[in-house]
Amino acid sequence: MADTPLWTYDEPPRQGLGLMRLRVPDGTDHDRDPVAVVNAALDAGVTLLDTAEMYGNEELVGRTIAGRRDEVILCSKFGVVWGPSGRFDDWSVRADAGTVVSSCEGSLRRLGVDTLDLYYLHHRSEETPIEETVTAMAGLVAAGKVRAVGLSNVTVDDVRRAHSVHPVVAVQEEWSLSSRGVEAMLPVLAELGVTLIAHSPTGHGRLHGTSDTALGRALADVARVHAVTSGQVALAWVHLQGRRRGQPVVPLPGTTRVSHLRANVSAADLDLDDVELDRLAAAG
Repeated sequence: MADTPLWTYDEPPRQGLGLMRLRVPDGTDHDRDPVAVVNAALDAGVTLLDTAEMYGNEELVGRTIAGRRDEVILCSKFGVVWGPSGRFDDWSVRADAGTVVSSCEGSLRRLGVDTLDLYYLHHRSEETPIEETVTAMAGLVAAGKVRAVGLSNVTVDDVRRAHSVHPVVAVQEEWSLSSRGVEAMLPVLAELGVTLIAHSPTGHGRLHGTSDTALGRALADVARVHAVTSGQVALAWVHLQGRRRGQPVVPLPGTTRVSHLRANVSAADLDLDDVELDRLAAAG
């Protein structure tokens, strides 16, 4: 298993599941049961599950996949550390070699697994050269603790420098109709054969609802034509960018509800025409 690729560049997973908000629910709402959410994803063919050290839920994720580990491409991230205040904006980055190793050991222990399929640097560091970080990550691959190396929240230069040390399989960045900055990185990812994992494809949920903006109106209009939601249209737009550009992209929507998970999965089959795609892009 450790010697086989996670996927081929031309055939990556169709869609992943972001687990940032996965928590043990209050009450008895089965729709929010984390085990039910993950099982629904796996039953629907969604195999790429994404968590992180900073999310604080690796133990829960480990319990949810315990009986189906062989069906999962398990991803986690390291490097972002919460500050003492507990505020959302109070965090720092640690990406030195020692932290790489200790963070991986902690994630493996909390997840209850021997190997992580894909291990990301969660955010670029201003202090530690990315070559030092990726060299340590390559050591984890050699030790069989990690199968593949990924990067998140990085620059094009970071990707090139990292890839010169060890192959980078995936880069995770936000891509949605309301966040298009990663598009400047796409040519380099294609050149290096790196898959884009597109987190927050519905703009952190903002594109689910209607609004008075041009983009909100365009989403609502297209959604009415196809009898779906605005969020599904926004997610389908990201799916279809890979096809349009001839470049692999794996949308990574996150949810804590079985019903939302199923809606996200069905969005992958929504076929928007060029006129609709162009209108949405122009409105965004």
